[in-house]
Amino acid sequence: MTVVALLSVAPVIEGSMAEEVAAAVDALEDFDVDYETNPMGTVIEADDVGTLFAAAEAAHRAVDADRVSTVLKIDDKRTSDDGAERKVAAVEERLGRPARSAADGE
Repeated sequence: MTVVALLSVAPVIEGSMAEEVAAAVDALEDFDVDYETNPMGTVIEADDVGTLFAAAEAAHRAVDADRVSTVLKIDDKRTSDDGAERKVAAVEERLGRPARSAADGE
């Protein structure tokens, strides 16, 4: 997979956004993408940018609100097949440790 993106989709509402964010994440299941959700968004990997855009659009449309905020940051590294895990591993190699705090239990 060569296209990696950070997607953040959220309704502009008062209170918890969890139900609508869950709907956005669930919409990704209909696409040939790998993804991992974290507190700030969802990292998505796809073989091509078209698939990535289609998945992001589906996530955006899955949020049932009068106003939806979507941010999509794409890294389309066209000369490499390195995915998100390799990007993190490269940083960890230089750190000489996991790229997370000791409070994470590791």
